[in-house]
Amino acid sequence: MKILIVDDDPEVREALAAGIRLQWQDSVVILAGDGDDGIAMFFEYEPDVVLLDVGLPGRNGFEVLREIRRVSDVPVIMLTARGEELDQVRGLELGADDYVVKPFGPLALLARIKAVLRRADLPPPVEAIPDFVAGDLAVNFTSRQVRVRGRPVRLTPVEYKLLYHLVRNAGRVMPHQALLDRVWGNDTNATTDHLKVFISRLRAKIDPPGGQSYIETERGLGYRFVRPREATERTANRSG
Repeated sequence: MKILIVDDDPEVREALAAGIRLQWQDSVVILAGDGDDGIAMFFEYEPDVVLLDVGLPGRNGFEVLREIRRVSDVPVIMLTARGEELDQVRGLELGADDYVVKPFGPLALLARIKAVLRRADLPPPVEAIPDFVAGDLAVNFTSRQVRVRGRPVRLTPVEYKLLYHLVRNAGRVMPHQALLDRVWGNDTNATTDHLKVFISRLRAKIDPPGGQSYIETERGLGYRFVRPREATERTANRSG
């Protein structure tokens, strides 16, 4: 396993690298001290996980994350000394899978890394289910491939897992807490605000331009996946 650490503090880099090597002795740890170096190391080594500091000299962590997400859905954990919720939400909106606020304990960070790796390796469902099709959207559960109008759509592990649970319960409201438990489990302090961010990201990738969203919001309750016909009928009934 290859882990890229991008942080401008050499003590933080070395401490994180030592902790990771103790946990996974066969791991390869790549270190970068600024945004440009981080991007270069990412393309050179193609890591399995990225630990990315927000406050980098030159290109900051948000800019580095944007570059990574242009080409890859590799799990990214943001490291930030900023406790403001807006910074955390911004990182999630740009494609981060999780964030850790400094100072943090090494055991807590290792638990977060394990969590994003588990989410990235979601097993296929126990029941043998063929491809799920709704309008222009098609999901293959075995390969975890998602297509819209025949074209593959790149989803992050969290986005795919969220879609997976929504389509597996198509037509039914999935309460906020049920989605938080199934997608994040007990590994993080994700809230309904974070869930809202990932729903927005998912809609932007799968919804038809100018059309009815596949994911309905039940205010105060949760979210429901609906096929285009069901969405049209539901809208007509409400207006009637």
